[in-house]
Amino acid sequence: MDAPFNPLELLGGVVLSLAIGLLGYWRGALSASGVVGALLCGGLIFGLGGWEWGVLLIVFFVSSSALSFYRSHDKEHLGEKFAKGHRRDLGQALANGGLAALLAVLSLIWPHPLWFFGCAGALAAVNADTWATELGVLSRCPPRFVTTGRVAEPGSSGAVSRLGSAAALSGGVLIGLVAGIEALILRASIGRAAILVLAAGVGGVAGAFADSLLGATAQAMYWCDTCAKETERRVHRCGTTTRQVRGARWLGNDTVNALASAVGALTAVGIGWLFL
Repeated sequence: MDAPFNPLELLGGVVLSLAIGLLGYWRGALSASGVVGALLCGGLIFGLGGWEWGVLLIVFFVSSSALSFYRSHDKEHLGEKFAKGHRRDLGQALANGGLAALLAVLSLIWPHPLWFFGCAGALAAVNADTWATELGVLSRCPPRFVTTGRVAEPGSSGAVSRLGSAAALSGGVLIGLVAGIEALILRASIGRAAILVLAAGVGGVAGAFADSLLGATAQAMYWCDTCAKETERRVHRCGTTTRQVRGARWLGNDTVNALASAVGALTAVGIGWLFL
């Protein structure tokens, strides 16, 4: 992170990100605009942050994409609740990787070890949230709203389950473990690596909780009168224009994900600052 800017590394990051983005498009994980988002975020993260930043992004993208296809036939009926499908577009790519890309730019302007803590926390948060969503909807026990404890339908924004919570913890810790291993490879002390694992893991869980809290309170939600179902979509799958029933209209799912990423980053940076 303290190395001077190398244009060749940035070019290499762009080329690698483009290759990964095109592979994601071919596999159905990214839309055409999602490839652009992957190119922007991945190019900056790889090119300015270095391989240790880029590997965290790859772990997030590969694991979350794989889980989005896991038992997809069991999740098809829930698609009407979500604003978008499993093919990530530009907005989703920026919401998930935009903050890490910004931190990579800041690490070039003002080199400091805590930027990497922030990157790990941000990606741990979006990874934890994605794992919680993709696995939580498969829970045999109905989820409950994080604010009231009231039973909710699977896939409802702001609802949590034991399976989803365990998945969130696992997703966040995975990013932390990878970051810790990278630190050891770069010859950091075991103590420093352990702090990085802790910071990213806690950041991931904090970000996922923030996502659920916002989903249950401030996120815009709509109602389809034709299907009598709540949804994140302004136009339901059936073609009916929905009506807003709660939340702020400007606060959609992508914005919630971006805010959750920020919570994860701030939490990880705070823990890193406290113990380093």
